[in-house]
Amino acid sequence: MKRISRICLFLSLIPLSLGAVAASPLSSRTKPRIAIIIDDIGNNLHLGLRAVRLPGQVTCAFLPHTIYARRLAVVAHKRNKEVMLHLPMQSEIGKAPGPGALTLDMTRKEFNHTVEGDLAAIPYVAGVNNHMGSLMTQHPGDMRWLMQDINRHGNLFFVDSRTTEYTVAQQVAKETGIPNLRRDVFLDNNQNRAAIAAQFAHLIALAKRRGSAVAIGHPHPNTLRFLARQLPRLADEGIELVSVSDLIKFKQRPAIYAAAPLLMGAVKTDITSASGRHAAIATP
Repeated sequence: MKRISRICLFLSLIPLSLGAVAASPLSSRTKPRIAIIIDDIGNNLHLGLRAVRLPGQVTCAFLPHTIYARRLAVVAHKRNKEVMLHLPMQSEIGKAPGPGALTLDMTRKEFNHTVEGDLAAIPYVAGVNNHMGSLMTQHPGDMRWLMQDINRHGNLFFVDSRTTEYTVAQQVAKETGIPNLRRDVFLDNNQNRAAIAAQFAHLIALAKRRGSAVAIGHPHPNTLRFLARQLPRLADEGIELVSVSDLIKFKQRPAIYAAAPLLMGAVKTDITSASGRHAAIATP
């Protein structure tokens, strides 16, 4: 009887599940989604203000312990922009990542103290991505330390900026249960206006083909000028600009909906089995 009660409870939820599936992102009417992260905010007030004032759900990533980061993060939050910590990490080329950097020679205690200080330096943080880190993101042990520290703060997500093809950061985030994404496109490695336009077109093409895509840009004048002009036109192209956290939720849903038919089949099997067993008991 307990098993039948559990089955009945599950069946009572099926209409809600079916309604969710009907409205799920698998619908052919769903718009392709993009998330755009503007990194490196905090050192320049004028360019930082232009970045946090971009139209739409642009996500803003702030360098810790920089002179304007806290002030600009507050402005971004007030303008309904998602705030990220742009966490400095050691690179292969030896370039200084800036204050608050994680390095391979740190002890576990030093590593944790640095992460905690960086998170505390930026208000309203919803997630983390790496600044530089082409060396550190190749090391599973250090990435596991990072994800453990992130996990202590509840619902933070992680975005792998992919500054090296050998990164293991996203994989370790998955293994640790951290909501995560990876960067698909750098908008402005080349700051020429034509190059930025070409990368933006690549971002849109990826989103249309795959359903979603993630871009990272920086507060360069040409990048900010281009985005200020192009972002209001996305709706006309059938593209939806969303925050990183919303894109993570969107990408997680299909797996849930794909599991629904399997769950339904399991319930049907249990009902048949349970019905047959109780019928046999009731037979004289």
